[in-house]
Formats: sequence, structure tokens, C-alpha cells
Amino acid sequence: MPSRRPEELRSARWYSAEGMRAFAHRQRMQQMGLRREEFMGRPVIAILNTWSDLSPCHAHLRERAEAVKRGIIRAGGHPVELPALSLGEVMVKPTTMLYRNLLAMEAEELLRQHPIDGAVLLGGCDKTTPGLLMGALSMDLPAIFCPAGPMLNSSWRGTRVGAGTHTMKYWNEYRAGKLSESELVEIEGISTRSPGTCNTMGTASTMTAIADALGLTLPFASSVPAMDSAHTRMASACGERIVEMVWEDLKPSQILTQGSVRNALHVDVALSGSTNAAIHLIAMARRAGLSISLDDFDAIARQTPILANIFPAGNFLMEDFYFAGGLGGLMSRLTDRLDLSARNVLGQTLAEALERTRIVDEDIIRPLSNPVGAMPAIAVLRGNLAPNGAVIKPSAATPELLVHRGRAVVFDGPAALARGVEDPDLDVDENSVLILRGAGPVGAPGMPEWGALALPKKLLAKGVRDMVRISDARMSGTHYGTCVLHVAPESHVGGPLALVQTGDEIVLDVPNRRLDMLVDEAELDRRRAAWKEPPPLYGRGYGMLFQRTVTQADKGCDFDFLEHGPPTAEPGIF
Repeated sequence: MPSRRPEELRSARWYSAEGMRAFAHRQRMQQMGLRREEFMGRPVIAILNTWSDLSPCHAHLRERAEAVKRGIIRAGGHPVELPALSLGEVMVKPTTMLYRNLLAMEAEELLRQHPIDGAVLLGGCDKTTPGLLMGALSMDLPAIFCPAGPMLNSSWRGTRVGAGTHTMKYWNEYRAGKLSESELVEIEGISTRSPGTCNTMGTASTMTAIADALGLTLPFASSVPAMDSAHTRMASACGERIVEMVWEDLKPSQILTQGSVRNALHVDVALSGSTNAAIHLIAMARRAGLSISLDDFDAIARQTPILANIFPAGNFLMEDFYFAGGLGGLMSRLTDRLDLSARNVLGQTLAEALERTRIVDEDIIRPLSNPVGAMPAIAVLRGNLAPNGAVIKPSAATPELLVHRGRAVVFDGPAALARGVEDPDLDVDENSVLILRGAGPVGAPGMPEWGALALPKKLLAKGVRDMVRISDARMSGTHYGTCVLHVAPESHVGGPLALVQTGDEIVLDVPNRRLDMLVDEAELDRRRAAWKEPPPLYGRGYGMLFQRTVTQADKGCDFDFLEHGPPTAEPGIF
């Protein structure tokens, strides 16, 4: 039975009040052909839809919005679809990360400015999940996240092809002369064969799994493939459930706890999730007033091994994972380390949600006694090159390079890197350490996924396929290699990365969590005194706002004025 009365709905302030404004609101709704009975006294549910013609991951979300509407109407609610900023990972430049916070602001304000009682959030491509959820957490109306789902599996000449992972692999083979142009064109046409997010454990699948583990989706909805009929049914179920959540007044603040955040951390490392989670989950938790740091990622990665045998750390794809038991199956392996009292959008405890899970393929979802590998999913490094932390994904790195000393080869920005790696005269060998700077939150701006630095062409031709690479950038979760990322503070604000010079000796020691440059303090002081802050890249607009207020990677790259402060007052209706 509903615990709230119709007159207590937030939308009632718009539609059920006395006076000319409420009369005008009702008038305009009827202008669209609606009867008063369709929107008055019913929960009004916003469907925030990040569909666009330039977001192939979300190409099916128009149809899924219709399924959500069916569920809302069936439950006695009134659906309203509101378009939200679409962040198609590949097409948006310089990076979708520049606009994650803009989507978060838009989601929050769309819900605040309209007569909305609850929301279904349609997204899935990398930044849409944290962006939508950050806005919903700040607004704190009943909300449920409906994940876009991964694309279908693909293969080329009998080999599984993972979106993003094999993009880099085959491109390197082409640059090395091992693939012909016609073969590359053939791969281009078959590697991403349906709508949906990347079918590897990239950032998209990582973040939707994290949303799931936090309890903000229907239980284990994140595993359902985008083109499976079960996905349409799941979307309809989201619509039905959100109406019930409004009557129950079940809000994100009642679901997210310190325990659910730790659950998400365990899930992230068991999946060998994208290093981008170390930014997004921190930002999401801080929006909810919860405490989480890079050290929590490192500590939990030491406790929980990788159990999901999925590219790029494993051998299978997301569709395989779904049929093997999906996220529910994976979480059932972790019950001894999860907070089973954490609740989800159904009001269930995690213990209750796990009762119906099962695993049907133990090679894809491994037991704790047989992990995918010995390397942890993430490690947090510190040293004189990264005093506030940097991250690496040991499970996707070359084991022999995890302890390495080499000569720095420094590039200032992606253009210099692109020129340098094609130069046959570049002074570099396989033991060198490639460094890219000017790629952080402020410097790029927006911290693009430039961290999987291209390897020098002359070394590719010699058979080299990995080197130690260091940057203040991010890396796609679909990528692999011995890449040190998120160096903080970034070079653009005077972090130590700004002081490195080509020829300096760099020491990477992952077992001891160290990242250092072998330059004495007196020389570093001299370089620091000579360093000049680069001029701002933007003189106006959103870019200027971003550069002035974004926090560093170790703090989640949110805007400092959004992650704290008193609640914003409800809009006046006069």
C-alpha cells in the first residue's frame, strides 16, 4: 500500500495547488492532449534519456524509453521523457570526461525545475552512468538506473573480438606491417556489431556493474545484453518499480551506505574493472557524503582477486558473462566480504537478492580458489613523481615491467606524442619510459583517455608490444599495457610530472607501490623555481568553469562547488 498520499507528491505543487499558476500548468498539459486524470494525483516520472544519433552505445534507448513508459503507466504513474546530454565516448571531443560534470548538473536541475516525483535514468556509455547518478544523488528524489547493456559478441576469423581492446591490438599490428589495409577494413566492419556499450570490461560495463552493486539498478540488471529481449522487459520493470518507489519515498540517500560503497569496490576489483572507476566512484560517493579514497581501492584489490574472466584481463566477453551467471553469480562468490544488509531499489537486502543467483560456467566466473590471475586489478602508486597517487592495472600489464627502471622520453601533449612515435630517429628503446604530460583534468582539459600511449613505430617493427608509460591522463577500460595513469597532482598545476626531463631515470616498483624519478631534491627545486604555469586554455564559457573548479583525479574530478554544501531549495511557484 502507498505510504504517501497524492497531495504529498512533489508534482502536486505544480498541478494541485490553488491559484493561476497551477491553472496554467494544468492548461498547458492539456494543450498536449492529456486529460487531467492522466497527470493529476499520479506520480510524475521523468525518463532522463541520453540517446543521440552520435552515441551508438545508446542507439536503442529511444525504444527502451517506450518500454519504461509502459511500466510507468501500468503502475499508475505518468511518464515524461526528458532528453539529457549524450556522451558518446568515441565521438565527443576532446573527451567525454570534460562533460561528465555538465551532465551531472543537467540531471540534477532537470529534476529540480520540473514537476517530477521520481526518475528512471537511461544511460550506460562510460560517463553517462556516473554523470546521471551524481545528479540524482544530489537531487535525492526516488531514482532507478536503467543500464544500456553491452553490445553483442563478435569474432574475426575464429577469434573473439572485444570492442576497444582489439581496436588497439589490431591497429598496432597494422602499424607494424602485420595486417593489410583490407584486413583492417574487414575488422572495422565486424568488431562492433550491435547497439550497446563495449562488450569488454571497459569503463561502461564497470560503471553499470558498480551502479548495480550500489543497489541503484534492478538486481543484476547491468549484465543483460542491450539487444536481448530481456533488456526490454527489464526497462519496463524499471518503469513499474519507480512508481512504487515514489509512493514509498525510497530515495538514493536511503540506499547508498558506506557498506554498499565497499560492496561496489569488491565488485570492481573482482571484475578487473576499468581504472576510471577510481575517479567516478570517488565522485559518486562524495556526492552522497560518504568517505572513499584511492587507498581503499588498493586495499580491497589486495584482498579480492579477479574472478571474472573477461577481456582485457581475461578471455571472454560480456554476453558470455551474462549467460555464465552475470553480476549476481559473481557477487555470490564474494558473500564473505560483502555487506549483505545493504539494500537496493526493490527494498531488498543484498542477501535476499542473491538467493536466486547461480553460476553455470566456472571458467568465466571463477571461484576464489581459482582466480583469473595472480595480479591485482588495480594498484595505487606514490612517490616523488606522484605524491597524491597514481594508478596502474597490474592485471593488464606485462609482468616483467612491473618492476622497471628506465630513461624518460617526455612528450608535452598528444600532438608531440603523435609526431614522436612515428619518427624513425626518436631516441628511444624498449627499456625507455614514455611520459605524456599536459593531459590531466585542467591541462588537457578534461583528462582524456590518452594514457595508453602509442608505441614508437620503429619498436613495433622490432616486435615490442608493451613499454612502461606514465601520464596524468586516463586510459580506456578496454585497453591494456603497463600504463601508469592519473598522476596527481597533474603537470598543468605544477605537479612533479611537470619537472621531468627526457633522460631522467624513472623507477616503477608496483609490488612496493612506488613511482619515483631519480633526480635529487636540489635539482628538483631548481626546476620548480623555473617552472611557469601555462596560460588557461579557456577565457569563457563552460571550459573556463571546468578549469577553475575541477578537483584533481584523486578527489574524483568533480566541481568543488557541487560535492558539498547545503541542499538547494525547491523552486518557488508563484
